[in-house]
Amino acid sequence: MKKQLVIVGLLACSFANNNVFAQEKQEKLDEVVVTATKFNLKKENTGKVIHKITAEELENNAGKTVLDVLNTIVGIDVRGVNTNPTEPKSVYVRGGRNRQVLILIDGVPVSDASAISQEYDLRLLSLNQIESIEVLKGASSTLYGSGAATGVINIILKKASKDRVTVGLESSLETNNTANSSGFKAATYQYSASVNGTVGGFNFVTMLGATETYGMSSAKSNTASDFESDAFTSENGLLKLGYNFNKKVAVEAFFNYDKFDYDFDAGAFSDSDVNTGDQEQYRYGIRPSFKYNNGELYALVSLNKITRNLNQFNSFGGTLDAYVFEGNSVNLDVVNKYDFKNTGIQLIAGLNYQNHTNNSVTPFATIDKDVAKFNTIDPYVSAVYISDSGLSVNVGGRLNMHSVYDNHFVYDGNVAYSVLKDENKSVKLLTSYSTAFIAPSLYQLYDGFSGNLDLKPESNKTFEIGTEATFKDFLELSVVYFNRKEEDAIIYDNTTFKYGNASSDANGIEVSTSVKPIKDVRVNVGYTYVDKDTTEDFDDYIPKNKLVASVDVSLLKNTFFNLTYKNVGERSIYDRYGSFGTAGDNVILDNYNLLDFNVNYKAFDNKIMFFGAVTNLLNEDYSDVLGYNTKGVNYKLGFRLQL
Repeated sequence: MKKQLVIVGLLACSFANNNVFAQEKQEKLDEVVVTATKFNLKKENTGKVIHKITAEELENNAGKTVLDVLNTIVGIDVRGVNTNPTEPKSVYVRGGRNRQVLILIDGVPVSDASAISQEYDLRLLSLNQIESIEVLKGASSTLYGSGAATGVINIILKKASKDRVTVGLESSLETNNTANSSGFKAATYQYSASVNGTVGGFNFVTMLGATETYGMSSAKSNTASDFESDAFTSENGLLKLGYNFNKKVAVEAFFNYDKFDYDFDAGAFSDSDVNTGDQEQYRYGIRPSFKYNNGELYALVSLNKITRNLNQFNSFGGTLDAYVFEGNSVNLDVVNKYDFKNTGIQLIAGLNYQNHTNNSVTPFATIDKDVAKFNTIDPYVSAVYISDSGLSVNVGGRLNMHSVYDNHFVYDGNVAYSVLKDENKSVKLLTSYSTAFIAPSLYQLYDGFSGNLDLKPESNKTFEIGTEATFKDFLELSVVYFNRKEEDAIIYDNTTFKYGNASSDANGIEVSTSVKPIKDVRVNVGYTYVDKDTTEDFDDYIPKNKLVASVDVSLLKNTFFNLTYKNVGERSIYDRYGSFGTAGDNVILDNYNLLDFNVNYKAFDNKIMFFGAVTNLLNEDYSDVLGYNTKGVNYKLGFRLQL
């Protein structure tokens, strides 16, 4: 109770400050987004729910990870976000699981073809490389294919500065304490450097970065014994090249290299001093584009290779076993937009080809890439109608032609209507109905023990309805209800010890508001309620209630600070084998409260920014993932130089 009173008091003090300059964070209804149609579109003209994290917001979160930033968005919860970075993280959107969220990088779908569910590991990306992030919620397979079941997260990498060459440097250090340890000893180090610019028609972006983290054990000790710390190190490289032949013809190419190495423990409440792993990614591709009268055409070709290695102690055989996983993915997307002038109609048509292979060698089985492979060919079309009366309609369909199972058709439709819009206020009504699918992974199809070639693709139907409103600079409000019906959900069947199909449903509400009660203060509040089926592990770690509230202020010129409060409700874990109690019962994790503070100051005509943060200010001791350590109060200092 005392902690909650302190939180309310700190927020109230920030709210009452009359000498600050508010930072405009929240998105406006008329801002431009890409993810809704694959081309620039005003947000007011889509009936889908889209949240855009701007470059300014990312700058104010300097030193954080991609997952830290995503965890503050209404409708999203990141499992394990506050555990040691050596532990896997999962992004849950609207009660869906990690594999139901599609990750895009500059519009390119990314996945790990060697992973159990082909989900992409966002620990591979550095926040320093990112220009903005768009989160499109709801089923979106019509445009984006497999995996876009509960949401699409489109990560847009930094672009070259115009008409000049710029150099950037960033460095920070941070502690890595649990709630049961304390101190100011630096245990996390971050470094990055970049050069980018435009010379004539040529533009380029180059970035290098590294992170090192020590000082915390992944697993939590439930005895008097201390566990050894587990290290995490990462390296990131990005090269983007572009050339504009003229105003109509351009070409872009990119190359990404990302790698991390880590130690990991034997399991919940179980230490290990020999388990190690690493993950390495190569991404490269090219995007030629052509603009013509009334239209635009582009092709996007990319290749993604991920290799994972594990060395894990086998307690039964007393051996250190080696595991090697290699996944390769090829993506080709050809998309054309045609604008029927003076009609308000746009037609978007595309053809998507994907090819995935998995080559895995473990002590128990081998998955051969010559066998474990599939490809898809998907034609799709989407039509957008924008009227002068404030009505916007978007409908489309996609045929998924899979080399292993039969064809699968998905469709969607969304409507937006601006009931009111002038320079002082706006009210938009929105609704959508969408279908989506998730293709079984190569592991789920071809694993020698649990694979099942008779698996059906998981599919779902999502309905949502809501409103978005603004009043001057004072208020921004969004309220959305969603309902999702899952069919043929892919599960692990503990009776047959193979993957099979089941069903699961979810519904809930998202409320997001931003209030500027006085000139100098902006208060943001987001609340998510999710009612999810409690069938075995379908609702593991998914909170029914989550609240995120923040205050943004600037005490002096060029100074910004933020105070963020999170309340995450109870979560359950299905204890199938009785590892933590009675087999077949749920283990309940208590709700928890976090209070974080961060500040930055810009000097020398904004060429240098100093930033700092204190996370988990009240040193809350809680479980994010059962049996694993969670970060206590920690301190961060850093700087960013831009010349």
